[in-house]
Formats: sequence, structure tokens, C-alpha cells
Amino acid sequence: MSRLGPLDRYLLAEGTHRRLFEKLGAHPCEVEGVAGTAFAVWAPNARGVSVVGPFNRWDGRPHPMHPSEVGVWETFLPGVGPGALYKFELHGPHGELLPLKADPFAFQCEAPPGTASIVHGLGTYAWGDAAWMEERGREPIHRAPFSAYEVHLGSWRRRPDGAFLSYREIAAQLVPYVRHLGFTHIELLPVCEHPFYGSWGYQPLGLFAPTGRYGSPDDFRAFVDAFHQAGIGVVLDWVPAHFPEDPHGLGYFDGTHLFEHADPRQGRHMDWGTLIYNYGRREVQNFLISNALFWLERFHVDGLRVDAVASMLYLDYSRDEGQWIPNRYGGRENLEAAGFLRRLNETVYAEHPDVFTIAEESTAWPMVSRPAHVGGLGFGFKWDMGWMHDDLRFFSRPMPHRRYHHDELTFSLLYHHAENYVMPLSHDEVVHGKRSLLGRMPGSAWERLANLRLVLAWQFAHPGKKLVFMGAEMGQEREWDHETALDWELLDRPEHHGIHDLLRDLNALYRAKPALHRGDCEGAGWAWVDCQDRHNNVLAMLRRDPDSGEVILAVLNATALVHRDYRIGVPWDGPCAELLNTDGTAYGGQGFGNPGRLLPEALPRHGHGHSLALTLPPLGVVFLCPLDALP
Repeated sequence: MSRLGPLDRYLLAEGTHRRLFEKLGAHPCEVEGVAGTAFAVWAPNARGVSVVGPFNRWDGRPHPMHPSEVGVWETFLPGVGPGALYKFELHGPHGELLPLKADPFAFQCEAPPGTASIVHGLGTYAWGDAAWMEERGREPIHRAPFSAYEVHLGSWRRRPDGAFLSYREIAAQLVPYVRHLGFTHIELLPVCEHPFYGSWGYQPLGLFAPTGRYGSPDDFRAFVDAFHQAGIGVVLDWVPAHFPEDPHGLGYFDGTHLFEHADPRQGRHMDWGTLIYNYGRREVQNFLISNALFWLERFHVDGLRVDAVASMLYLDYSRDEGQWIPNRYGGRENLEAAGFLRRLNETVYAEHPDVFTIAEESTAWPMVSRPAHVGGLGFGFKWDMGWMHDDLRFFSRPMPHRRYHHDELTFSLLYHHAENYVMPLSHDEVVHGKRSLLGRMPGSAWERLANLRLVLAWQFAHPGKKLVFMGAEMGQEREWDHETALDWELLDRPEHHGIHDLLRDLNALYRAKPALHRGDCEGAGWAWVDCQDRHNNVLAMLRRDPDSGEVILAVLNATALVHRDYRIGVPWDGPCAELLNTDGTAYGGQGFGNPGRLLPEALPRHGHGHSLALTLPPLGVVFLCPLDALP
């Protein structure tokens, strides 16, 4: 019996079979009334392949598989059903016995340190998120609010004894927490099965299986379902850049370099000691694209954030002279990787126009978030790593020094129109000696907390979508540690709970006011009022809704001084009011601001016919708008 029909074989050989997961792997089924499991694995250079497991004492002789002309080996084992452990025993092209291999298409894996695959099939989970799925994509994500809470599942919370919570237990606590904070999405560090917990999921081997550390595949489906039913989207970090060389994994899979480049100058990551996919091989591209569709379709995820894109795009990434091979034109660009990314995005958006992809790309590669048909890579968004580095560098400086580095806050707006940006304050910025966000802030205890409020508020004032890593909302003092839960006791302190309440209110304002989100990716969505007052370290920016013309003024004071009667030009002549002030006493501030109704005066300033005389709080941001724009 073969699960591969003529069309399957043709598409597999061509490298265009978009749903390989329906054919390869382990699929419980019946053959002539007998229940069992059909196994299929791609190993074109193997001399022999068998299925092994407890059912045959891990001995490959009883259950050999049968090859096909497209390099897929198949067999059906009666009596082997869901929950059975298995691996593949392969003999290489010269007859040599290879280490037992896990199934590249395993839908469930043994929780580490176990390395076996588990028969599971594609599942029959009964989804309850029909309303979310129908509504998803109704408004283009580029013009909708997008504010993501980035989460590492193993260290958000833990049980009192330090053990992991399950997917369902995490969902029961995380869903109401994220909903209360007002985030539109969560973004999960990779959940694909990974042998080394300390890689945070960024060295995956079981690309088709949620990690067993927190439960079963259906438990993870229930996790996603719970968020969708609460009106919250789920984004997965996805890693097609590299994989670890554990002997049970993809490396040297059939006795040849099947998934990876043979030449270490192309096939090994110097920084991470991992193996690089051979993007020039159509079957490898097919494997990865099929995997992307698998998560979108079988787990209903709403977006994929592609990790380490820069490492994929450059042949000399983290390599010295002589350690890399130029492309056919003599350049450093990885043309095969760029082609793969274009094909990935074209396929994802063609199949699922209501989802999105995000690139973590840290260089100036052009048109990352522009369509492939015009020469771009086709991503929906790109992380703005430059904004993140510049802003955190600026806000880490002592307050008296900031006037000399004013351009670090303004530079990002010179190139903002070039891509569709996400503004990330991610996990990478609170590890490896970088300190937590609060830990970076200078000054007294009060000034440090005020500076953190300033960082978060300026992120929401700046055009671009938002991402905040867990722990920032409580002003965590120590660096993130994947081995322990967040310091939840901090929320018992009013000054730390004030950070939490500010982020909640920033999200509410961002979602409620189209001026703050509809033009996130458009030049018409913002304009400077004044970006040149470096002496006072003041910035004033307008955010605009390109459709309705709604306007919001955001003014930042990066000094620890109160600026009184500070005049700012405004494009309206009617009464206005503060929408939000980070120095509010509810947030732990001192209460400096502009209460009540404000009336502009006919005194021209900053190119506008009217202006306001404002009190700018120390280390604060104020948001203002005309009264007729208030609900």
C-alpha cells in the first residue's frame, strides 16, 4: 500500500507538494479493515530503511520499508497505533548503519530528554474559533492595531515546585492576563520540538511537533483556540535558518548531506554550531514551506515571525575571509535563500491571505516587506532593529548627556517609509549581560521607573507595530532567565504595578485611536512638529489617521526637569485635552501635566497658526487631541 499517488510523486519530485505532511510521517489508518499506521520517510540515498520501536524491540529486521522512484520509503504496520514510540533505522549508501533517526514529519515527539517520535496523525481536534477565523483578515493587518506580547512558555509562570505548566494551564492564566493588558496578539518563542531547552526553541529538530514539555499537540491546539475565542491572535517564531546536529535529527540523514550543505563553508553556522539548510535543493524548500503551511492550517496560527533572516541572506554571515563561497556572480548574497524566502511568502499569502509573515532581518537588505513580484522578499513586516538599538542606547544614557545624542531618537524616522516595521522590545534585549529594560535605565529609583515608562510610551507614539517581551510590563529588575518564572511579586509594589497599568492604557489608546495605528506603515501616518530642540531634549510628533484625518499630538521630554509653558504648534484651533500622561500618579509619576480643557492661542509656532503652552512632565510623554475627537 502506498499513500503516494501519481500526482503526489510528481509534485514531490518537482518540489512543489505544499502539503507533504498529509503523505509523509506516521498516519494511523485502516487497510482492508485492519487498524495500524502507515509510515513514509524521504531518504533517497539510503540502501535500506526500517521502522523500529518498542513493538519490535527497536530491531530493524522485522519491519523493513519499501522504496519508490522518488526516494520515499513506505510501509504499513498493523496493530501500531496512536501513542506508539518509533524511529527509523537507516543504512547509508554504502550499507553502513546510521544512528536511529527521528521522523522529520513526526506530529508528536517524546518530551526531552527522550528523542523518539510518537504516532499521532493529523488529529481530530474540535475547534471553537470559527468566529475568529471568519473575521481574521477582514481589516488589513498593516492598518489594524497590532501590539504583541512576546512570551517564552517555559518561564512566564511555573508551578510552585518549579515544574512547567501545561499548555492548557498556561492558557487559563495567560489569556485573561493578555486580554487585561490589551494586547492584540501574543508572539511565542519557537514551540517546535527542540532537544536543548536553553536554545529557547531556536534550535528545533521536530518542526512538525509542538514541544512535548508542555503537553500534546491537541493541548497546544486548545491553547491557540483559547486565545482566538478571547479575540487574541497567535504568532509563532519559526526557524528555517538552521538546525542542531544531534545524531537523531536531520543532519546526514540518509548517509548523505540531505537537508544541509555538505561544504561547511556553506553548511555550518559559525556562531551557533548548527547546520544550515540547503536552500538550493527543491525538496528542502518543499519541506520548509510545507511546514509553514502546516502550522497555519493545522494549528490556526495567525502569523509566522521568521528568525535569523540576515544569517540566511548572506553567505559571509559571521565568517572571515576564505570561510565562505561567493555566489555565481562573485557576491556575498545567498541567492538560493532569497529565492526560498520569496517562494515561501508567495505561497503563504496565496494560500492564506488573512495571515502575515514577519522577518527578523537586522541589515539594510532592500524591500524585505515588499512583494516578491516587484523584487522584494515578500514579508508582511520587518523588525526595526535599528530603532530598537538607537532608542535603548539613548535611554540608557545619563539624562544630562542626552542632548548630545538627540539624533538617536530621530534617525529611525528618516528610513521608516522604506519597510512595514514592527518596533520590537524583544527577549534578545534582556539577556546575555544586556540587563533588563529597567536595569538599563539611569538615575535614581524613581528616575529609572520613569525612564522605563518613557521608553514604552515613545514606542507607542512612534509609527510601526508594537512588540514587548514579557516582564517589561512589571519593570523586572533582573535579566530574563529561562530557568525561572517572572518576578510576579513585583506587581505587589505600586510603582511596578504602575508600569503594568501604563502599558494597559497605552494598548487601549493605541487600539481605540485610528490615528495611532492606521498609518503605522504609511508616510501619511505621522509628521514631526519639532525634532530639533536638543537643548531641552523635547520631541513633538503628530500621528494621523490617513482616512479620517484624526490627529494626535505626542510630546516627549527626555530630561528629568519639568518644562513649564513650553510652546508647541498644533494644527487645530479648538479646545483639546490630554489623552494620556506617563507622569500620572496612577502610574507612579509625580502628577505634572495639563489637566482639564486646553485652548490653543493664535501664536504661530512650528509651521502651525496656533500653539499650546504646555507643562511637560519630567521623563514623560503626553498625548493630546482635540476635544471633538474624544469619544
